[in-house]
Amino acid sequence: MQYVKYDLDAYRQVMRSFIGDGPETGVFWNALDFAYQAHGNQWRRSGDPYIMHPCSVARILAEELDIRNPEILASALLHDTVEDVEAITGEVIREKFGPNVEAIVEGCTKVTHYTGDRQSFKKLVHRKIFSGAAAKLEVMLVKLADRLHNLRTLSSMPRDKRQKIADETLDIYAPLATILGLFAIKRELYNLALAYKFPRQGSKLQMHINNLRNDPEVLRIVDNVQKAMEREGLAGTATLRTKGLWGYYDVRNRILIKEIEIPQEILILMKTRGGCYQALGVLNEIYPPIPRTIRDFIANPKPSGYQGLHARPNIDGRKYLFKIRTEEMARRAQRGMVRDWGGDSKASTRFFKEIQEMFDILGSDDSVSYRDMIAASGRKEIYTYTPQGDLICLPVNSILLDFAFRVHTAIGHTCIGGMIGKQRVGTDYQLRDGQVIKVIRQEGQVNFDPAVQILCQTPKARSELAKAFRVRREQVCRQIGASLLAQELRRYGVPYEVIEKEGMADILAYFDISSMEDLFQQLGEGRVRLRELIYEIRNGLYVGRPTLFQPTGIFNRVDLTTLDPVVIKSSACCKPGPLDKGVIGLLSERGLSLHRKDCTQLRKINFQREDAVEVRWKLKSTKIEKTQRIIVMQATRNRLLMLLSVAPEEMKMIDIVYLGKGTAPMGDWEVHFQVVNLYGLKKVARHFSRSGLRFEFELEQ
Repeated sequence: MQYVKYDLDAYRQVMRSFIGDGPETGVFWNALDFAYQAHGNQWRRSGDPYIMHPCSVARILAEELDIRNPEILASALLHDTVEDVEAITGEVIREKFGPNVEAIVEGCTKVTHYTGDRQSFKKLVHRKIFSGAAAKLEVMLVKLADRLHNLRTLSSMPRDKRQKIADETLDIYAPLATILGLFAIKRELYNLALAYKFPRQGSKLQMHINNLRNDPEVLRIVDNVQKAMEREGLAGTATLRTKGLWGYYDVRNRILIKEIEIPQEILILMKTRGGCYQALGVLNEIYPPIPRTIRDFIANPKPSGYQGLHARPNIDGRKYLFKIRTEEMARRAQRGMVRDWGGDSKASTRFFKEIQEMFDILGSDDSVSYRDMIAASGRKEIYTYTPQGDLICLPVNSILLDFAFRVHTAIGHTCIGGMIGKQRVGTDYQLRDGQVIKVIRQEGQVNFDPAVQILCQTPKARSELAKAFRVRREQVCRQIGASLLAQELRRYGVPYEVIEKEGMADILAYFDISSMEDLFQQLGEGRVRLRELIYEIRNGLYVGRPTLFQPTGIFNRVDLTTLDPVVIKSSACCKPGPLDKGVIGLLSERGLSLHRKDCTQLRKINFQREDAVEVRWKLKSTKIEKTQRIIVMQATRNRLLMLLSVAPEEMKMIDIVYLGKGTAPMGDWEVHFQVVNLYGLKKVARHFSRSGLRFEFELEQ
């Protein structure tokens, strides 16, 4: 391998042209000297000095994203020092460059000490980056620039390493660049990653793309637009942009497709905002657009700050996309709102806040698949409107709940439906392009079903639902934890009042817990072992006093008043219900996993007595909101109607559906009904059990 020397003086000159060398830039120049010393004897696989990489990352931020903040650029120079140089720690970075630089560098630093499997390690690495980006959005900017430079120099890596980096880029970094509105970086990330992911197919497709660039028919259209503007005295330029590999990537199926609907775009650059509208008028004369395809993102910018006019004409049987904007709009289209970094405009502040909320949930909630959430955000958009005419951009396949949360967080949490024209639709209604939506709300917060989260396409909706689910789960877990501790102390003969002693603070500190509420929650989630906690209480707060022997085989019991599927999950192996006796719940951070006591799968699970509880429900206090159904098998119409005519008064009939064929005298029936609570449901179940008819029932939670 031939090693090359890095020309640091030339790099200084380039960066000086971007940020100057005034006193406010001192942190960057100090970081450059520090990074050069730290990476001085390190080399990349390509033979380049390692310092070239962090320097290139900082240059990408300055040159391609217009970032001039010296601390962000300094963080880019230092982003690998803590990870790669043993003597350098976060404390060293903080001492030399301040807490802001240290926070960004820490967010970019990978997890180093981990003993689990590789897949879990990768998830931990990603979630750490997302958590860092939630605290400091600059972390993600540095990571995107870092990934872009790695892809630009990936050819020296082994094939398997190239494939892994390409996969990770397609799943995470390229879609995140889309979400942030960094479209120039997004396109290059996709193009480079796809070329490595699909080398043969990508090469053939690239030849097709190259041929399109020289298509005389398209060049003639560009020329016609240019001449038409000149005839009207408009000072503008029309240029052709042919979509690269990124345009042919099917995100949902993770494949390259051979053809796309609009492979080429024609960009029209004007001097002024008014000139854009004049150019649209000229364009409409020579190439009339398809009805309802003109989009005005100048008057109604996208959340990322993107502005421009879009028109889609059909010319000789082929669809084209025209984008009209000023030079400033075009520059913003490539750099997104990061150009407004530190600005206080209402739009940019709201955009950054939403992005930070997304990263917060990506980094902290294991119940959300961050790959699914990111992939959904990177899809094509539809354009919907509020009744006031405000534009709401959403990913394709978005539902009403996505729209409600995008308008406002409080509107999303209280949304029970919507009106589109005169049609009322549910929260899971899939929206279409161009619709005007009025959200229907209730006064209090809605307890949404977990299934609706999977249908949501926006990070905002998914993250807000995940937070609401977590709050509901934690509330029940705290109740379970408090009950468990009280019962276990009673089993050992220890008075409950001992936990009110001052020494309880030391026990909380031992378990690294801040409050009793937090202790109850962690007990209810099975994160604190009940046996270990009781041991500490007996030997710390009740030392020297007689206690009972350790209980064996008897589960603690919890009495619930909820059937919330966010908290309670019936196992598929034995399908226990709230009316069954001997239901066992295994404690976990995702709630209670229910099994029947005689379940064969439960016996195979290795758990301690303290890890599980016997679950019962308070029948009259446990509300049932959903419509229930019973399938009655092989019954005549008269027999069924007679049975229903004497059903308990708690059973409110909705409808009856015959499942048989033709006019057979006997068949299966589906009965839909409602009850107020579990007490009513128990009476209904007992009534059908006494009838002698065969029936099937499974609770709709």
